[in-house]
Amino acid sequence: EMQREIAIFCQKQIGNWKQPEARQVLGEPTRHRPAYDEKQAVNGTIYAFADPSGRYRELELDFDRKTGTLRSVFVYPLRLTWQDCRRIWSGSVTAADANRGRKFYSYSNRRLDVLVDPSGKVISLGWY
Repeated sequence: EMQREIAIFCQKQIGNWKQPEARQVLGEPTRHRPAYDEKQAVNGTIYAFADPSGRYRELELDFDRKTGTLRSVFVYPLRLTWQDCRRIWSGSVTAADANRGRKFYSYSNRRLDVLVDPSGKVISLGWY
């Protein structure tokens, strides 16, 4: 399953994995950074991993500071457009403007957010 779609595989680990399990499956992270809440307080750590499937530039896994469990997964596609997303995933979507002319789309029927550049290219997919 991991080779078929690493992002969905990791999404299924939300609430279950802790950082050691992610390392066991994905190897050593390439880097890490703090995760912040709406008030800019650190509430977790995001670890970046190389994608063993080669489908994405990288994966980022966000682990909660208090529980240590995985709470969200971000992937950075090599080639994906917003139109591709609409063909792959149906359902109602809300849109919000982001900085630098980007759009942030949230599906209401699934736990998926999509950040898109002004030309329609997907920057990142986020599952929570």
